[in-house]
Amino acid sequence: MSAASPHIVPAVERSTPIHWIGRTAIDFVVAVGDLVTFACVLFGWLVVRIPRGRVLWPILYQVGVQSVPVVCVTGLFIGMVLAVQTYDTLSQLHFQSHIGSVVNGSLVKELGPVLAAVMLAGRVGSAIAAEIGTMKVTEQIDALRALGADPVAYLVVPRFLACFLMIPALTMLAEGVGIFGGWFVSTQVFGISSHLFWTFSDRFVSGFDVIASVLKSMSFGAAIAVVACHRGFHCGSGAEGVGRAATESFVVSFIVILALDLVLALLTMQVMKLLSVMGIAVI
Repeated sequence: MSAASPHIVPAVERSTPIHWIGRTAIDFVVAVGDLVTFACVLFGWLVVRIPRGRVLWPILYQVGVQSVPVVCVTGLFIGMVLAVQTYDTLSQLHFQSHIGSVVNGSLVKELGPVLAAVMLAGRVGSAIAAEIGTMKVTEQIDALRALGADPVAYLVVPRFLACFLMIPALTMLAEGVGIFGGWFVSTQVFGISSHLFWTFSDRFVSGFDVIASVLKSMSFGAAIAVVACHRGFHCGSGAEGVGRAATESFVVSFIVILALDLVLALLTMQVMKLLSVMGIAVI
């Protein structure tokens, strides 16, 4: 007499809060690991080969020159609004003559790099994700592999260099236009002396702050490029997948920018303390 076969119980996916937290944690770790692996491949190609000028120049124009109008408008209104809000607060303390230090310090140290990067993540990052996602959907990336070309070297490296080089320049432009907007509102609308505006600005904004702003914007540009290209390469099928990739590119870039801003702000503070202890003046 044959032994009775054991009963086969089908696996049922559990949906308790504990299981949801576990799946979310695993998905997060997998996504971060995949992004880091993609970035390592990208940096490896950066060391091996730099793209040719005829490939790089059009992307530099697309990322840099075509973003100038939106960056200028954004920086101008940021500076003007910041001057209005700062004057309202400082006038209650009778320190309205110090408005230049607050406006310019805020623009150079935080608002300029962060808001410019967020704006460019929406304009540049989403466009890169949608462009590469469309190439994947239409099998152009597979065609590159069939021709013996590496898609990361041909598609990602030029876009990474364009964001890494042009976003700091656009950030400095946004800060300059924002400073002009803050100066115009402060002097022409609220009647603050132009001499006092620039005197207090020079006193509270140092060259170290400008260098830290440039380095911060370079890290933001690199993060935007890596995230946008990664989402484009992992785009879903159809027009819906391309749209989702562009949206995810902006959302993830925004979160990464805020996280990097916190880390770099803490690092900058520690560097300034170290320079102070060493007796090196920050100018």
